[in-house]
Amino acid sequence: MNTCTMYHRVKKHTHVLLHPSKDESRWDKVINGFIILLILLNLLAVVLETEPALAEKYGIYFHRFDVFSVVIFSIEYILRVWSCTYETKYNHWFWGRLKYMVSWGALIDLVAILPFYIGMAKLFDLRELRLLRLLRLLRIFRLTSYMKSAQVIVNVFKNKFQELLISLVLTTGLIIIASCLIYFAEHNAQPEKFGSIPRTLWWSVVTLATIGYGDLVPITVAGKILTGIIALAGVAFFALPAGIITAGFLEEIRKVKKHHIIKCPQCGNTIDLDLHHEH
Repeated sequence: MNTCTMYHRVKKHTHVLLHPSKDESRWDKVINGFIILLILLNLLAVVLETEPALAEKYGIYFHRFDVFSVVIFSIEYILRVWSCTYETKYNHWFWGRLKYMVSWGALIDLVAILPFYIGMAKLFDLRELRLLRLLRLLRIFRLTSYMKSAQVIVNVFKNKFQELLISLVLTTGLIIIASCLIYFAEHNAQPEKFGSIPRTLWWSVVTLATIGYGDLVPITVAGKILTGIIALAGVAFFALPAGIITAGFLEEIRKVKKHHIIKCPQCGNTIDLDLHHEH
């Protein structure tokens, strides 16, 4: 086996190991489980580190664990960038890697380790550095690369993006219309609370979301009638995104159930099972 063949073979195996959906080997599961556990422990460490007593007593251990995690994540990031050219869409040795590095998943990987290196470079003062360190919470999004269930959630939002966008536009329009209506109904009676449409936007949001803090309450008959109508409309409009997301989940679950990779009990070969046909 020549050097070139060995190089491509190692790259292929590295790429497959770092992408659980492409393989179901034992090592794939081990690495998958290890990275998921490390991400979850990082999130726990970030949360516990904000407790002053724990930070003072165990600060050195939090720091050492962070260094260990960053080393692992950095190696993983470098290997991902190096092996991404195995995929056809990233096959160019330079532009392919650059294209991968600006992809959503790669940017999340980079942001997960960047605060550590920025802190080492001391480019910010202590207060800004503390805020940057909270960016480590973004490591939770790396779970989408290692958990198939998390990938289902990503697919739902990708596939239903247009519908969710339309829902957002409609909801925003309703908030603005509600603010205008209640402004004209209440601004004379309560100029200090409903003195302008921008000030009324807060009332619209909490009313349409059916939260109703009670800090802004209409007192006119017209205002109370409009509030009842707007609150009922809010129930319908805010339920719209939930329905879209639910439909998206049902579609994704249907896709997963439709095609299963199983082994034939007679010949032992791996087959693609379509639920619409019997094997």
